[in-house]
Amino acid sequence: MTEVPAGPCTALALRHITTGSPQRGGFVALYLAAWTGAQIALLATAIVSIPLLVSHIDPAHKAVIVAVAATIAAAVAIIANPLFGRLSDRSVSRFGSRKPFIVGGAIVGGLGLTAVGMFPTIPLLLLFWAIAQLGFASTTAALSALLSDQISLAIRARVSSGLGAAQSLAPVIGSVFVSLVPGLSLVWFIAPAIIAIVLNLVLAASMRDVMRTERTPRMNLRMFFGTYWVSPRKHPDFAWAWFCRLLVKASIGIVSTYILYFITNAIGIPAAHAASSTTIALLTYSFAGLLTIFLLAWVSDRLGRRKVIVVTSGLVTVVGMLIASFAPDFPLVLVGIGIAGIGQGAFLSVDLALMVDVLPNPADVAKDLGVVQMATNLPLLAMPAIALPILALSGNNYRALFLVAAIFALAGSLLVIRIKGVR
Repeated sequence: MTEVPAGPCTALALRHITTGSPQRGGFVALYLAAWTGAQIALLATAIVSIPLLVSHIDPAHKAVIVAVAATIAAAVAIIANPLFGRLSDRSVSRFGSRKPFIVGGAIVGGLGLTAVGMFPTIPLLLLFWAIAQLGFASTTAALSALLSDQISLAIRARVSSGLGAAQSLAPVIGSVFVSLVPGLSLVWFIAPAIIAIVLNLVLAASMRDVMRTERTPRMNLRMFFGTYWVSPRKHPDFAWAWFCRLLVKASIGIVSTYILYFITNAIGIPAAHAASSTTIALLTYSFAGLLTIFLLAWVSDRLGRRKVIVVTSGLVTVVGMLIASFAPDFPLVLVGIGIAGIGQGAFLSVDLALMVDVLPNPADVAKDLGVVQMATNLPLLAMPAIALPILALSGNNYRALFLVAAIFALAGSLLVIRIKGVR
């Protein structure tokens, strides 16, 4: 990709697009804050607030209901992210290409979240949760595109690492917040909605957006279905990076989804201590990742290298997962989980920056980043299909499942070697 120093790099390569003046000071901080607000609304709600609310509404069927909610969320995101991305790429709004989707999505998503808290019945919860996902899919699609539109190659990995860190910290922030107001379920949803709306409004009000000055051809069926596709034959670098992300995200998904059952079944932690032990394990995993995510992002920007960090992340993750998989007790599990977290932090330090570096078409940035997001959501949608056969063949051996997670992480990181256009 062509770099234009100190300004929006991708959009300048396009005809009929103007970028306006350089961004005001503090743009990166506002960008990271807006992204963090959206992640708190999405992830903290999905991982903390909705499971707690469901446990109050229907404790007998809470596991099934939460699984259905997660499936709906993943399905909506898979469909909506690339579609809103394509609409953003084609937008000729006088407010800019990205702003309407950032603000409109945050408002719709925030209203959906608020409705989840206001109407606590299972059918309405699932309906309004889907609406919230739809709204924030618009916001995150447009926000992701700003990494290409507005962030120069010289600092892209560092900004990307900030986006990754926000995703890691959002559930922790949500858990702390809910613990502070344990009996106020409506606040669990209204507060994240307000945070997301306000932070994204502030970003939109302060940023100078990309402006498209000529209408594109009307979207037809071929273009619509092409929204969800990037040809691996024409763009092999993008394909290798996409499959790398898919496998690594599947590895992360297995660990975060099944850590509780691993602790109770494989290690023998009593049920009374399972929840607290799971929290400790997830905090260890998340904060260990923060040890490397910013440092290696800085290294990547300084050296201009992404691939060696991705490969190293896979090797470190495998070491950690092997230790955890064969650990005889909980303290050694934490050691393994911590090492795996360090490896995953290394991956997150360059993950999104690598994907932006291999985007095939500067006119379809948001659409193609929506396709990138599919590599995150597909493993969540397919998690039962991945895990259940492994558990069935191994006799419910969660150690075997964690070994598969290690294989996914290693295989995904090694695929990056095939990328030719990035160092």
